[in-house]
Amino acid sequence: MSLLRVRGFEIHKTYLSATEQRALISELRPLLKAAPLFSPETPRGGKMSVRMTASGQYGWFSDAAGYRYIDHHPKGQPWPDIPTSLLSLWHGLTGVERAPECCLLNYYGEDARMGLHQDKDEADFSYPVVSVSLGDDGLFRVGGTTRGGKSDSLWLNSGDVVVMGGDARLAYHGVDRIRFKSSRLLPKGGRINLTLRVVT
Repeated sequence: MSLLRVRGFEIHKTYLSATEQRALISELRPLLKAAPLFSPETPRGGKMSVRMTASGQYGWFSDAAGYRYIDHHPKGQPWPDIPTSLLSLWHGLTGVERAPECCLLNYYGEDARMGLHQDKDEADFSYPVVSVSLGDDGLFRVGGTTRGGKSDSLWLNSGDVVVMGGDARLAYHGVDRIRFKSSRLLPKGGRINLTLRVVT
């Protein structure tokens, strides 16, 4: 395990062992059954290449009305609870007493990517966002707090955890591509990204 700092992002390499990664995947299976993956619609009417779901009090959602958090799955049921192992991870890494209210789960298939964006739909940016990578390698790109300009890229591997706080909290970031089937953690391949955040 090692710690890298890139543009204010704290990147904890191999924070989760292989055993811990497999245990977390087991915890996610009932969550995915209770709140199946869906493909959000962008405000412009397109479909995002990343499929997602959530746990906690809120889940992130997008459609023609815009980006926002909602308190239920698009099919109407409440979001399931955030796994306790992820709550422990949050408190251990951040030292923040307040618990996260949302764990967003993004699934990246072979051709999925996430364009550069800011996480700014939350009410209070003083709380960090904690991101967990599981499965295939993802090429993570980070920039500054304004669109455009220089950016840096690095590969995130299964078990890596990123903390976005302080100056990095509103930095632009995204995933340019994944190395499909570079990991054996997910039998069908792909990458799962979990992001823990305080919403209200």
